[in-house]
Amino acid sequence: MELLDGKRILQEVKDELKQEVSRITASGKRPPFLVAILAGNDGASETYVASKEKNSHECGFTSHIVRFPATVTESELLSEIARLNTDDTVDGFIVQMPLPAHINATRVIDAIAPEKDVDGFTTINTGKLTKGFDCFVPATPMGVMEMLRRYSIPTAGKHCVVIGR
Repeated sequence: MELLDGKRILQEVKDELKQEVSRITASGKRPPFLVAILAGNDGASETYVASKEKNSHECGFTSHIVRFPATVTESELLSEIARLNTDDTVDGFIVQMPLPAHINATRVIDAIAPEKDVDGFTTINTGKLTKGFDCFVPATPMGVMEMLRRYSIPTAGKHCVVIGR
């Protein structure tokens, strides 16, 4: 048995990203800009988005959280997504789940431009992923695969059990 140290891998990845962002900004370009949309006040979502923002800043990214009350309408949320889709200063964004019960999550996620869908959750990016095309990949499975790669743990021919969602 080998204990995998996810915190060590996270720090390695963050250090590598910080160096890459430094190269980008040294060449005269702006740092990547990530936005998170948060609707409502789910405690776990608040913690997760705050962590994303902290990690983004540690890597040299620009980041911003757009907060909406739980009473936000679907139309208001879709309007903000449309604005972010066309904002050339925003490189990517997420809509944090869960959304308030009165909002259709599928409609909201699929309103995100696939090229800005950093969670990889739009129908287009999910389809691209299943076909093996280049796209954003959901963070958790990508993180697991990165950890296995960095520990040189082969996955070919292996079976995997996913517990929970």
